[in-house]
Amino acid sequence: MNRKLLKITTALTALGLGAAAVVVGTAGTAAATPSAPDISVHGIVASLGIGRPNPYRYLPKVPSFQLTSQTVKDGRPLPKPQFSGVFGAGGQDISPQLSWSDFPKNTKSFTVSMYDPEAPTGSGFLHWLVSDIPGTTTSLPVNAGALSSTTLPAGAFQLNADSGMPRYIGAAPPAKSGEHDYFITVTALDVPKTGLTATTSGALFAFSTDSHVVGRATLVCPTWG
Repeated sequence: MNRKLLKITTALTALGLGAAAVVVGTAGTAAATPSAPDISVHGIVASLGIGRPNPYRYLPKVPSFQLTSQTVKDGRPLPKPQFSGVFGAGGQDISPQLSWSDFPKNTKSFTVSMYDPEAPTGSGFLHWLVSDIPGTTTSLPVNAGALSSTTLPAGAFQLNADSGMPRYIGAAPPAKSGEHDYFITVTALDVPKTGLTATTSGALFAFSTDSHVVGRATLVCPTWG
C-alpha cells in the first residue's frame, strides 16, 4: 500500500471512519469524494500534511494559540455571506467575526489574513490582509473588513491584497474547480508596527514580517467551486 494512503487509512481507522471514507485514485493517492466531501477526512489529511497545499508548512515553526469564530467553523465550508459579491460568487464580502486568546506574551501586534492557495493563479489568492492590529486586541467584529471600515481597532489598516482593494474580498472559487482551502489566519508579531503600507504586496509583507512572527493560529474552511 502507498505510504501516504497507509497513514490516512490508519488515522481513519483510529477514528472509526474506515477506509471507505476516501477514494483511491489511479496513481495510488487519496482524495476527498467531490460529490460528498468528507470534512473529517479533510481534517485528517491536513493534519498529516498530505495532499493539500499548506502555505505555512515550509515556514519556521512557531507556537499556535486559540482562534475561534462565531461566523465560520474550522473544517467547514465558508457560509454564503463570506463569499464574494464583487467577484460575482453570490456572496456579500462580509468578513467573519474572529476571537483569539493564549497568544505568546511577547506579542506586540497582530495581522489577520485570508488566503486561498488553490486559486488558479500559480501563486494562490490573498483575499484579505489587515496589519498593525494592537497587541491588546483579542477580536474583530463581523464585517470589520468592509471598505473604509470603522470597526477596526485604532492604528490597524487593510492592505490591497490580491484584489487591489483594501478590504475583505470573499471566496470566489471558479465553477467545477474542486476544493479550495481558505486559510483564515491570525499572526502574532513581536513589533507594534510593521512599517508597511496598504500598497505593499502580500508576498513582500510576509517576507518583511517573517522574522517577527512569534505565533500563528489558523481556521481552514474547505469550500467547493
